[in-house]
Amino acid sequence: MDEAGRGAWAGPVVAATVLSRANKKISPSLLNSVRDSKQLSVKKREALFEQIINSDLIIGVGRASAKEIDQINILQATFLAMRRALNNISVVPKLLLVDGNQQLPEWHGNQKAIIKGDQLEFLIAAASIIAKVTRDKIMINLSKSLPGYYFEVHKGYGTKVHQKSLQQLGVSNEHRLTYRPIKELTRA
Repeated sequence: MDEAGRGAWAGPVVAATVLSRANKKISPSLLNSVRDSKQLSVKKREALFEQIINSDLIIGVGRASAKEIDQINILQATFLAMRRALNNISVVPKLLLVDGNQQLPEWHGNQKAIIKGDQLEFLIAAASIIAKVTRDKIMINLSKSLPGYYFEVHKGYGTKVHQKSLQQLGVSNEHRLTYRPIKELTRA
């Protein structure tokens, strides 16, 4: 299990869980290609996304909105997105591997938090790709309804382009109002 979008200033946080099916082998090409999504080009990430989706792996995706992030904080919203991802699969994992240093609260099955798990475990790396590409697609779609913020370019992260668009347009309903840079902008 992994997430994407915790550090963004806008848009949802997205979590994905990827499980292997019992008695199903993962193709060697997929095993050798999947890496932490941050280590892959956009083109390679998207190609691997399609391969993972079309494989025998079990995939669940969940998200928590910017509004939910503001209401319960980013950590709790990440856990909410993770629980939603788990609710979107039909199998209960025998062991849940969670990227990072914290286990998923309220999960009563076996689990293990793994720091840099997206670099160490194939299934976590696959989940990182699913979460990242899914979130990127969400942000690209948001850019169509919120032109001028250039979400399709920076995906909601705090780039200079994003900062400039915020100064020109103000905040949107997709911005995380509790994040310091956004709070500072709304105070001005």
